[in-house]
Amino acid sequence: MAEVPQTDVSRPSALPTANLRRKDAQPTIDQNSEEYLESIEEQWNKKVDVEVETLVDGMVDLVSLASIGDKDKFRVAQEAFQAECRAESMIRAAHSLLSIIHSMKLLLLLSDETQIANRRDQEMSLVRREKEETKKKVAALLNELLIPQQNA
Repeated sequence: MAEVPQTDVSRPSALPTANLRRKDAQPTIDQNSEEYLESIEEQWNKKVDVEVETLVDGMVDLVSLASIGDKDKFRVAQEAFQAECRAESMIRAAHSLLSIIHSMKLLLLLSDETQIANRRDQEMSLVRREKEETKKKVAALLNELLIPQQNA
C-alpha cells in the first residue's frame, strides 16, 4: 500500500454558514428615518454609558484602595497591582470615549444637512447680489460707450 504524503496545505472543507443578523434587530428597511435615527442614538448612548460607568467604578475602586492604615508589604503590593489593573481599564475606557467623541464629531460634520443647506443658500444669495451689481455696472459702462456725449 502506498502511503498518502502528509502536507501542511489546508484542505478546503464545508464551513458552517452563519447568520450575522440578530433576530431581535429590526431591519432598517422597515424603519422610517426617525425610528432609525432614534435607534442609532440609543446605541451611542449605551456605548457612552458603559464607558462612563467603567471610569466611575474605577475611580471609586482607586479611592477605596488608597486607604491609609497599617499594611504589610504583601497587602501594599496587592493593592498596587489592583490599582494598576484598574487604571489600565480606565485608560481603555477613556480611549474608547475619545474614539466615540471623534466618531460623533465626524457624524455631525458630515451629516449636518441643515447647516450645509444654510451655507449654500447664503452663498447663492451673495452670488445673486454680486451678479446684479455687476449687471448694473456693465449697463452703466455700455451706456457711457454707446450714448454719445452731448457736451462734445
